[in-house]
Amino acid sequence: MIGELINLFMTFLKIGLLSIGGGYAIIPLIQESVVASTGWITVQEFTEIITISQMTPGSLAINISTFIGMKIAGIMGALVSTIGAILFGTLFSILLFNFFGKHKNIASIANVLKGLRATSIGLIASSALTIALTAFWESPSINTDVASLNLSGLFIFSLSFILLYKYKANPLAIIALTGIIGLYIY
Repeated sequence: MIGELINLFMTFLKIGLLSIGGGYAIIPLIQESVVASTGWITVQEFTEIITISQMTPGSLAINISTFIGMKIAGIMGALVSTIGAILFGTLFSILLFNFFGKHKNIASIANVLKGLRATSIGLIASSALTIALTAFWESPSINTDVASLNLSGLFIFSLSFILLYKYKANPLAIIALTGIIGLYIY
């Protein structure tokens, strides 16, 4: 049991260290680590875990690490996998926050922060586009084939958008409503 926990921790520590880009960018590394290298789960189980991880709140890598840890070694496995996945990112964020906080008045550091801000906007826009493409065409790549357009997804999105922005509906109510509609449609 201790050996499994150490293996889980080290595997997800490596994934956390190399997960620059996060989200969909980290999926191949996780798959290589937990399906091909260790054989902890099958490709089918991995696909199911990704699906569940996208539906639950939180980071994709953290959700995946938690689910796999739970499957392999129960609650302790989930805990050590999650800690392994977030450790480097957390420490790195704290170090960067302290560094930039102390040196923000230096012109070159201020310029780096402006560049990072612009990069963040680009990454968020890229993620939004990927999510939209996946929701409407079930593929993260640009697809102009109208026949493969997910009309149900487009309907749910349009309804949500109108209710949120035109009628100022409560976002939690929209989440519940779209979940019910999705349950009915899919």
